[in-house]
Amino acid sequence: MIPESLCRVTDLTELAARVRAAAPAAAAEPVTVAFTTHQGARHAGRHTGYRNHVLSLRVGAAVGSAAVEPGSVADDAVHACVGEQAAALFEHPLLPVRVAALDAVLAAAWPHVGEPVTVPGGDSRAKSEARAAAVVELLGAGVRRVLVVGVVNSLLRGLRARGIEYRACDHTGGHTEWGEPIGTDAEAALPGCDALLVSGMTLANGTLEPLRRYAAARGLPLVVFAQTGAAVLRCFVGAGVTALSAEPYPFFWLDGGPSVLHRYRQEEAA
Repeated sequence: MIPESLCRVTDLTELAARVRAAAPAAAAEPVTVAFTTHQGARHAGRHTGYRNHVLSLRVGAAVGSAAVEPGSVADDAVHACVGEQAAALFEHPLLPVRVAALDAVLAAAWPHVGEPVTVPGGDSRAKSEARAAAVVELLGAGVRRVLVVGVVNSLLRGLRARGIEYRACDHTGGHTEWGEPIGTDAEAALPGCDALLVSGMTLANGTLEPLRRYAAARGLPLVVFAQTGAAVLRCFVGAGVTALSAEPYPFFWLDGGPSVLHRYRQEEAA
């Protein structure tokens, strides 16, 4: 488990200072590998697809990751991270680099110990839907309408199967698998929703904080499904984030075999 000093911390600058103090050895380690992953996916039988760009940094045995907008981080900036002390990157001018470095150090110093859930091996759709089922369970009972930020059709399918209404938002817009419009203004879609289901990508693009504040002020469930920033977001549980599905690298879509995610809940962090 992460130490108490790192629990319920949501300001990245403050978290970086606390990580330096709590894990000086890991923070002093160099970044040995830096890479980006450009992923496109369209599962069999689906009419829509998606793509992700991810920046990853390796520190010791751990890989930390952050979502990036296509073209927003130049290859030279990625390569320049190699050999740098991880803690030095906590103050990098690019937010995704700061997030990936923090994510790597936190994962290196404190490997995930949340409730492990195995996503069985299979084709990309089967794995996506199994992962979605594990995430949707974190919403708990009594939820009627969810704001979904970062649209994954398998998650929407899981909500539909449980009779839960949703409002779908994503910065790319477009339509869901069922032809529903996807909004681009998540904050405008909040009224009337009694829970939030939010991608970990929001951490590195700077859009998580207003959603977290809104949920915390109203006592609403906020579940984050995170591949990128998963170790960082453990620190947010209990401070507006009520539950987290943390899926560290390698992510489920990189391989057809079994993979593991870790679930954390607010009551366990209290």
